[in-house]
Amino acid sequence: MTLNNQPQTALITGASRGLGLALARYLAQHHWQLLIDARGEAALRQVERELAQLTRVIAIPGDITSETHRRALAHAAESLGGLDAVINNASILGPSPQPHLLDYPLEVLEQVYQVNVLAPLGVLQAVQSTLKPGMRILNITSDAGVEDYPGWGGYGSSKAALEQLSAILAAEKPEWRVYWVDPGDMRTQMHQEAFPDEDISDRPLPEESVPGLIELLSGELPSGRYRAQEVGAVSLAAIQEG
Repeated sequence: MTLNNQPQTALITGASRGLGLALARYLAQHHWQLLIDARGEAALRQVERELAQLTRVIAIPGDITSETHRRALAHAAESLGGLDAVINNASILGPSPQPHLLDYPLEVLEQVYQVNVLAPLGVLQAVQSTLKPGMRILNITSDAGVEDYPGWGGYGSSKAALEQLSAILAAEKPEWRVYWVDPGDMRTQMHQEAFPDEDISDRPLPEESVPGLIELLSGELPSGRYRAQEVGAVSLAAIQEG
């Protein structure tokens, strides 16, 4: 995927595993330049070595709650010629198993909000000068942000806050495409941590949510809330009909 013969460039946070890694692999295969981060340096360096065989990639280990780390991401984005897309994928679950709200340690809840709400906005504030015209923002949320699942008050309310933040950003920046995206159930480490005593082998792999994200990155859908697996299924059906 190129624009005016120039490679497109995406920043993906939390790219060392799960959905972030699956998306990074797809974009690398289609010659996007990538700026990726994750807290675990060893895993991120392994991903960097893999993807560098396909495209230009800069990997910066660190915590997105750190202003210093966010500045480093912004400098790297400048060196890549700016960003066509920002995928705010990094998040934390909080305690496992999930406690009910009246038992939820407030200092832990504060950390969940720092990572899941404030840091994505901080990333966008840091890189805003590098964003190209027509850029896309994908904030990865969850059905827990709109459903009242008992025991999910911490994580779910943080995702609800991210959804409202995304909606207001879309209203404030109508020239951008801002998407808040529910990827659906996936067979990931985080999902297993959420259900520590369950067998989640029947959940789809993260790769099954990637086509929907690609449609949002490359299509003409307006800003809004989307379910990635539904968008991907519609896109695949349209291709098959065509």
